[in-house]
Amino acid sequence: MAASPVLPTEDGEGFLGIDDLHFSLQAEQEDTQKKTFTCWINSQLAKHTPPSVVSDLFADIKKGHVLLDLLEVLSGQQLPRDKGSNTFQCRINIERALTFLRNRSIKLINIHVTDIIDGNPSIILGLIWTIILHFHIEKLAQTLSCNYNQPSLDDVSVVDSSPASSPPAKKCSKVQARWQMSARKALLLWAQEQCATYESVNVTDSKSSWRNGMAFLAIIHALRPDLIDMKSVKHRSNKDNLREAFRIAEQELKIPRLLEPEDVDVVDPDEKSIMTYVAQFLQYSKMPLGLERRLR
Repeated sequence: MAASPVLPTEDGEGFLGIDDLHFSLQAEQEDTQKKTFTCWINSQLAKHTPPSVVSDLFADIKKGHVLLDLLEVLSGQQLPRDKGSNTFQCRINIERALTFLRNRSIKLINIHVTDIIDGNPSIILGLIWTIILHFHIEKLAQTLSCNYNQPSLDDVSVVDSSPASSPPAKKCSKVQARWQMSARKALLLWAQEQCATYESVNVTDSKSSWRNGMAFLAIIHALRPDLIDMKSVKHRSNKDNLREAFRIAEQELKIPRLLEPEDVDVVDPDEKSIMTYVAQFLQYSKMPLGLERRLR
């Protein structure tokens, strides 16, 4: 068997095999997702009565009530729960949360209660991403579907989960996958539209296109031209642009700071984290003008 190719490390003092490099990038992206998703969850839980806070996503999610609180905020529904905190009651609450998602025809692939109780990072991140995609990104993308010739959520939705009206599982997953792809595409098209008038900004994906920070600044300028001097951004470093974009978004647009410059200014930025953050700008753009002004 041929030996795995090796690549130099960033400090030049050693070498990484391809497998090591893959696992290193995967760990880096998991760390970024954990931070981003935790911040996003906390921005939602602040709206819950009473509000709650997640400090360690993988540990706190095991308690069950965190998932139920989050789903109550996102759905506007009150969900049944066990109020205790022993392992048995936590399992019941997690199962109730997963059942709620399945009843909305949200496909949970390889996500089980035991994985969450065990604190499995990839499974927990996959679950939170599924929730973000369904309740946040897809919901926002639905408002853009007509503009970008995407299928309407009414055309492809599988929300009705009653036995009489539910489509077969295979059809359900295909339809859902079609809409999720459309939601991702709609978000990217919206970002491209916001950046279209800026010659030096080229958004082609939800990864490396955002590394230099100019796309974030262009979107802020498109939404609030008074906040950004786009002539100055070309001469600044990636991290300076990112730092400025995140600061202005948080202070002026009241958009929660989900990312740090070091999360984005990397060789392979995490697509899911960037999509989660960019969706907040789309959400801001949909606010009524009066509410927008009250947020300032």
